[in-house]
Amino acid sequence: MATVFQHLLLATEHSEFDSGAEALAMALARRCQLPLAGVLPIVSNAEFEAAAPALATRADQQAAARIAELHEMAQAQGVSLAMQARRGPEPHEEIVTEARERGADLIVIRRRGKRGFLAQLLLGEMVSRVVAHAPCSVLIVPRGAAMWQQRVLVAAEPGAQGRQLVDLAADVATECRLPLVVVCVAETARQAEAQAFVQDSVSRLQQRGLDAQGRVLAGRPYEQILQAGRDSGADLIVMGSRGDVPLARAVIGGVAQKVIGLAEHPVLVAHTA
Repeated sequence: MATVFQHLLLATEHSEFDSGAEALAMALARRCQLPLAGVLPIVSNAEFEAAAPALATRADQQAAARIAELHEMAQAQGVSLAMQARRGPEPHEEIVTEARERGADLIVIRRRGKRGFLAQLLLGEMVSRVVAHAPCSVLIVPRGAAMWQQRVLVAAEPGAQGRQLVDLAADVATECRLPLVVVCVAETARQAEAQAFVQDSVSRLQQRGLDAQGRVLAGRPYEQILQAGRDSGADLIVMGSRGDVPLARAVIGGVAQKVIGLAEHPVLVAHTA
């Protein structure tokens, strides 16, 4: 059976904060009858290993135990899991490298980790960097979230990338047999352009046999997207990574940061050309 994503990669530290991502990745693999790859990053470097070999050994042992637990979980659910640990000073680099080496087209990852001095962030720093540098789409999963089964919402802007985004969301909705809502948030000066884009998108989707609706909204983009998700009952949001903050000053766009950080359900950040 052809599926939207063929090569799944679960990125996890197997902590309590990873439970939603782990459960959803395994549910997705099981539903699509796909093998699941996994990577568990270990923060380490040559200096640390030389100065504290006992601590490095202990970290390896803990990682091995966590991987064993994950294999048991996967086996109990009938999922084929190929899980490995990767050592390095920057966890996001190990995850991104693993995705490249495996040819992954979807990374599944948690939203935030342990709360600390970065508690004010809506999105964990490691996760934010994975989203920014990943060679593929990334599914960010809140703790306790489940597989979508109600409605897909895609937030897109007029243009070629927006069209690609809508097409990807349509593929996901079609695969899961779910209705789709296309949302475009635009300033007053661009309302006509946004309306034309949404109308064209809905027309194309309906020609594919999808139950599709469209909305043009005005206001703060992240607030409008989140509210549209709540109003429509969507339990999956699809969007791009660029937002209202230049990538030179932010790891990923500001709109994406806020939507991912505040959404109650999983957010799929699509990798488009």
